[in-house]
Order: sequence, then structure tokens, then C-alpha cells
Amino acid sequence: MPTAVVIDGELLLRRFSSSFAGLNAESPDDIAIGVTSIATWHLAFRLGPHSMLSAIERHRFQPEESEHLNRIFFYDCAPLMKRVHRPVSKQSLDLAKTPSAIFLQAVHKRFQGVCKVALRLGRLNDDFLWRLKLDALKRWLADTALFRPADEDFEMDVTQKGVDMRLGLDVSSMAFKKQVDQIIIVAADADFVPAAKLDRREGIDVVADHMGNHTASDLLQHVDGVRRCRIGEQPGTADDGR
Repeated sequence: MPTAVVIDGELLLRRFSSSFAGLNAESPDDIAIGVTSIATWHLAFRLGPHSMLSAIERHRFQPEESEHLNRIFFYDCAPLMKRVHRPVSKQSLDLAKTPSAIFLQAVHKRFQGVCKVALRLGRLNDDFLWRLKLDALKRWLADTALFRPADEDFEMDVTQKGVDMRLGLDVSSMAFKKQVDQIIIVAADADFVPAAKLDRREGIDVVADHMGNHTASDLLQHVDGVRRCRIGEQPGTADDGR
């Protein structure tokens, strides 16, 4: 039976540059190539190091060419599109026109044209708070008397909604219908633990790819192995273990 790949979109976009040195993290086309290359790499690991090595090295794999791939599921949230006020200056900010929102929309639109990639979008909670960035917090603690916060010292503290539900439905459907016998979870946090536990109870091999990020111990306890995809390396040389 084939393999399915489920990807935490926030993690992939944040760790993209470190895993795909030859690709542009600001290009939606390159991100689409990176996503399909992850599937290629893990399939090559399963099928044997020489089965798809040339395709991996060229970054040219097309998912529809492989009967061993069920689907790639990419879980993310659409950006906020509302107007807010900056935390210090109180100036109006249209979030829909920010570079990050424009970029994320372009990435999501690009996935709509990629065969065997299923985009699963949750939403971000509209009721958010402004959170002091880590570097600003360090400056404040270093000199509380002289620290003067600016708008640039803050970031939005938002909560995802609906992503876990969509992930759970997809994973449970594949498990109960016996559509796959292996699932690659490209994630590092404990939100993916229920999906991993369900898969293993149904006899599915579960492999985690943390993309070099610190991995929650709960997730490590409920997977059958850990492999970090590094494009350009031959399958079999990656991390493989707990």
C-alpha cells in the first residue's frame, strides 16, 4: 500500500531554508518543489536508496508519477485579512496588505495546481494580542530603565483553529479505510500526537520528520522512527531513530 505525507505548514515554511539550501524560501514555486521533494525523499528511503535518487538530486519529481504516494496533505491557516492598530503608535495596519499575508496567499494558491497535494486550511483567531518579541524582551530585561518599546518590537500572538480537526479527519479516514500503510508526519509539536497514536493502533507505520526543529517528547513516544529529510543527501544517511 502507498505512503501518505502530512505536513505542518508553519514548520515547513519556518525551516525551509535549512532543509532546502538550493531553493528559494521566498518563491511559492520553489516551496511547491520542496514539498514534493520531501515526499520523494521519504519514498526513496522506503523503496531503496537508488530507486529515485536522480529525481531527488534534480528536484524534478512529479507526485503523479509514483503509485507509492497516496497524497501530500499540507495543513496551514489563511492569513488574517482585517485592519488592526499597531501596539505603540496606534496607527492603522491593513494585515491583508502585509508582505507576509501576500506571500502566504501566493503559496496556498500555488499548491492548488500541484497534483496529489491537498491543501487543508484552518483559520487564525481574530481576537489576538500583541506579544513582545524575544530580542526586545532581552533588551528590556538588560536595561529596564532605558528600554522604549516600538511597534517593531511586537508580534501578533494568534491561535490556529480547525487545523487539528482537519488533520484528525484525514488521518482517521486513511487509517480506517486501509488506504495507506505508512504515514510521514512532517511536524515537531505535540498537536500531531493523537494522529500518530491512532495510526499506530491501526497498524500503520508512522515516521516523523522534524526538519531539524526541537521535537516534542510526546510525539517521539508515538512514532516508529525519526528521519530528517535533507535534499542532496542519499536516503539512508539521515537521522533514523527515537
